[in-house]
Amino acid sequence: MKLKFLGTGTSQGVPVIGCTCEVCTSENPKDKRLRSSVMITTEENKKILIDCGPDFRQQMLTNHEHNVDIALITHEHNDHVIGLDDMRPLIFKSGKDVPLYCYSRVAHEIKNRFPYAFADVRYPGAPAFELHEIENKPFQVLDTEITPVEVIHYKITVFGYKFKKLAYITDAGFISETEKEKLKNLDVLILNCIRKFDPHPAHFILPDVIKLFEELKPKKLFLTHISHHLGLHDIEDKQLPPGIHLAYDGLELNF
Repeated sequence: MKLKFLGTGTSQGVPVIGCTCEVCTSENPKDKRLRSSVMITTEENKKILIDCGPDFRQQMLTNHEHNVDIALITHEHNDHVIGLDDMRPLIFKSGKDVPLYCYSRVAHEIKNRFPYAFADVRYPGAPAFELHEIENKPFQVLDTEITPVEVIHYKITVFGYKFKKLAYITDAGFISETEKEKLKNLDVLILNCIRKFDPHPAHFILPDVIKLFEELKPKKLFLTHISHHLGLHDIEDKQLPPGIHLAYDGLELNF
């Protein structure tokens, strides 16, 4: 299987509109971060999208991706769902509704934000989705076992997702001891890390991530959901402890 980072930025992306800091004005492509999302390619070449934010269209074009078989949604914040309308060309081409897997709470929010996609009589150009409400237990889809990992993002629960010995977690500020058991001794763990300093009420910062790396002991840990406050990619990546790396848009991992 393969994972590609379509985006590794926070809800504002990097560069931030109007910001002139050294990260936002960097010419290095690795310092330009679209909103966080990944594409999983299964052994049967099926495409599993995790989150569909406002940069979805550009991400698909840039990465020469042409299909989404299913989408896993972590939670309902706009930087993770508001691009769903841009799935229309894929839906028109396949003639099929796109299956979305998420909490029942998130399914309700998606219906509220895209009511035209669920109308009894839909406008001919509207998108169409097949909602699957999932719980915190493993499920099988596209010949792939997916294990949700429930984390806390400020005051709401968010799903991360585990495939084989890889787990992807974004928008987390707390992971319970029970859920940590799912994350021990992985080959690859992907965690959000919004900045280096100053505790955040909803996201891990670098000291939190390093502590989790030491506790969970993955072979490799990649940071995503990165803001301009974390620093320049080429400088900060070299200063991280061995085994920890900054992800960047377009990075591919085999697992």
